[in-house]
Amino acid sequence: MSDVTADLVIVGAGPTGLYAAYYAGFRGLRVAVVDSLPELGGQITAMYPEKAILDVAGFPSIKGRDLVEGLVTQAATGGPAYFLDRTAATLEHGEDDVTLSLDDGTRIVAGAVIVTAGIGKFTPRPLPAGEGWLGRGLEFFVPSFAPYAGKDVVIVGGGDSAFDWAQHLEPVAGSVTLVHRRDAFRAHERTVAAVRASSVEIITRAQVTALRGAGHLEEVEVAVDGEDPRVLPAQAVVAALGFVADLGAIQQWGLTTSKRHVVVDSAMRTNLPRVFAAGDITDYPGKVRLIAVGFGEAATAVNNAAVVIDPTAHVFPGHSSEA
Repeated sequence: MSDVTADLVIVGAGPTGLYAAYYAGFRGLRVAVVDSLPELGGQITAMYPEKAILDVAGFPSIKGRDLVEGLVTQAATGGPAYFLDRTAATLEHGEDDVTLSLDDGTRIVAGAVIVTAGIGKFTPRPLPAGEGWLGRGLEFFVPSFAPYAGKDVVIVGGGDSAFDWAQHLEPVAGSVTLVHRRDAFRAHERTVAAVRASSVEIITRAQVTALRGAGHLEEVEVAVDGEDPRVLPAQAVVAALGFVADLGAIQQWGLTTSKRHVVVDSAMRTNLPRVFAAGDITDYPGKVRLIAVGFGEAATAVNNAAVVIDPTAHVFPGHSSEA
């Protein structure tokens, strides 16, 4: 067991957490950042590094990995200490500080905490017909497009991930077929329209019922309502069926939550003293879950936490461009 001291500890190293680390460094705070994933960048690094992100101010389009790289470089100006592949376990409150214990026994003593854990830990929803095929043609995420070059790819799902990957893989793969159990889609209308206008075949009211191949995937069987089953050539299946999110031990801290989100006020304060939150994990009236919104919430949380850490500090320290 080891003890670490910091002014501020940030739980979550996704875009919001990385920007909070930068802004806290700008304010002269010593920062520790904890994340259960082994790499910085949160969901973007784990699932969407090649995805084009369109809603970050100043960037008409930026790849996920490039956004994360820029945020890591920006955060480095404040010299944060990273504790990766470690999970925040318990939180204890002292008179003038908080102590965050990690699952490896490390204890971080800080003046305040900002929770930027996104959706928490996430586990992909399984494809029932895909048991035993993971790594043999079946995957849940597409961290790189290159392995799909020239392949027949079947994507299962109707949400943003399914359509994003269909759109990005269409010019790379030999063929792309999207299979969804309903006629309606959860994905953004513009992305759906773009996929419909491409060479991607969309099969609705259908389910993948079998994966077949000698050693590696060769074909899939698709059951379509009211039709005979179809057999499609496939060397790759991407099961984009969403995931189960779990806030883990954070749920045991006594935070007020609403449907797995942490309730905050306009200063990003939670119901617990010295504990703030920002990004997708938060909830308040009018909340919009965008990366761009998370950046603003991170700055708000840091500025208000700074006053809790040092009561002589000002909530607004001036613009970083004036530093």
